[in-house]
Parts: sequence; structure tokens; C-alpha cells
Amino acid sequence: MSTWDARHQGEAGPRNQPADAAARFRNLCRSSPWKWQSLRFEYVDRPAPDTGNPDPDNTVRAWLRRPGALRLESADGVVLHSTTGINDSKDGFYVSSTRRSWLLPPHLVTPVYDDGGLVRRRPEAAYGEPCFGNGRFAAALDPVELAGNAPVPIEFPNLNAVELGPVTAVDHEGRPALETTVNPNAAYRPSDPGAPLCRPGRNLVRIDVGTGVCVSSRSLEAEWKDLGHWLRILAVDEYMLDDLFLAESMNLTDVRRHISWDISRGM
Repeated sequence: MSTWDARHQGEAGPRNQPADAAARFRNLCRSSPWKWQSLRFEYVDRPAPDTGNPDPDNTVRAWLRRPGALRLESADGVVLHSTTGINDSKDGFYVSSTRRSWLLPPHLVTPVYDDGGLVRRRPEAAYGEPCFGNGRFAAALDPVELAGNAPVPIEFPNLNAVELGPVTAVDHEGRPALETTVNPNAAYRPSDPGAPLCRPGRNLVRIDVGTGVCVSSRSLEAEWKDLGHWLRILAVDEYMLDDLFLAESMNLTDVRRHISWDISRGM
């Protein structure tokens, strides 16, 4: 299946979708690395009890281009973080030091897809998203921790990372999403144990259908009620120059803008 099909086929509707809503939800949680390459969004590291930004004054505006390029601004436009060294090469010692050094980025390897264009089984690859503040930021961009890399044997359902409640289609900030309650099992392994997407007990999570990003998480238990996140996607696969992510401008030309040429007329 081509990259274009992998990104867009799952948005076409109910045709060719997995019959099991839980399987579709888990496959969507595995699909983020193959659904987009750049993302512009707003992020708040606290849950929203209802739709809407829970804390406009502490909203972080983000521009992310895979792999590893990230720019963050505060709500009033102050730059909080900008990636440096995104074009640095790797020397011979680095590429020969560990096996992980040889892994390819996810978009260069092919997963196993279901009939709806979502990822059923993820291959070995150099996964990982840029972090800010804590690991929940990166986990939300690729929420595979809610599903695991592949389906578990039907004989051992408790090996699933989380137990799912009824899956419903909802609207999140103008984009279609899947929402469900999740309860972590003993097999749940968050990418950051200090900032997981779901806490013990019942949690409400939403996954954006078009990108596979976890756009909202919120614990339904009183003990953890203030833990979670909210995310609003503003643009997907938008063209982003290197200058956006560097501390010092390289004075690159934005090829999207018209370049005028002044022609002098000789006598």
C-alpha cells in the first residue's frame, strides 16, 4: 500500500473498516508515524472536562516536522524551544556503536495494514517524537502505548495494554475523532512512567482519525482528575522551512512565495 493510501484510506468512511470497533481504535493508535510528516498544533498539559481549550494562557503553540524538528511558542508568541542541529551528520563511531543506530525512520519501512488503511502490526524502526516538559507530549503524538505494536493472541486478551469501553465517533475542535474509556492492564507500558496517557482506573481518551494523534486524555478517577492533556490540530503536512527550527536563520528562500526579477534595459 502506498504512503498516500496509508494516510488517507482510513478517512473514507465505514467501507473496508475493521468490523471490531476496538480493533479499529487500537490500529489507529499504531498508525501515527505513517499518517503525517509535519504538524502544527496547540497543546496544554492539563485535561479539558469539556470541549475547548482548558487553559488559553498556558497554551503552547507547536510546529513539528519529523524526524525531530520542533518549535514551540507561548500563547503570546515567545519562543520556548527551537531545535538545533537538525542537519548534523553522524560520524563513523556513532553509526557503528549500537544496533539502534542503523534503524530507519518509520516512514521508510512498511507496516502491516488492515483493510481500512490503519496499521495492524508495526515493524522495528527508529521511533520517537520530540519531548517538551514531560513524556506525555511525545506519547500524545504517537499513542502506541495504548495499543502495543501488534494485536495480542485472542486466547490472552489481558495482554492488551488497556481495556476499552464502547468506542464512539466524536468531533474534536472541528476534526473527527474516536473516543473511548480505557483501563490500563498489567501489560500497560507507558513511554514515560511519570507522565502516562492513562492513569490507574478509568480514563477518557480521544484519537484524531486523520493523524492517529491522541488529542485528549483525562482521568475519570478523583485521585488523578487534574492529570491529562488537550491538543488542537491546526494543520497537517504543512510545508516547513529549516529556518523555522534553527536558533540562527540560514536565510533560506521560501519557495512558496513569488520571486520577482528586475530586468535592466540596456541602451
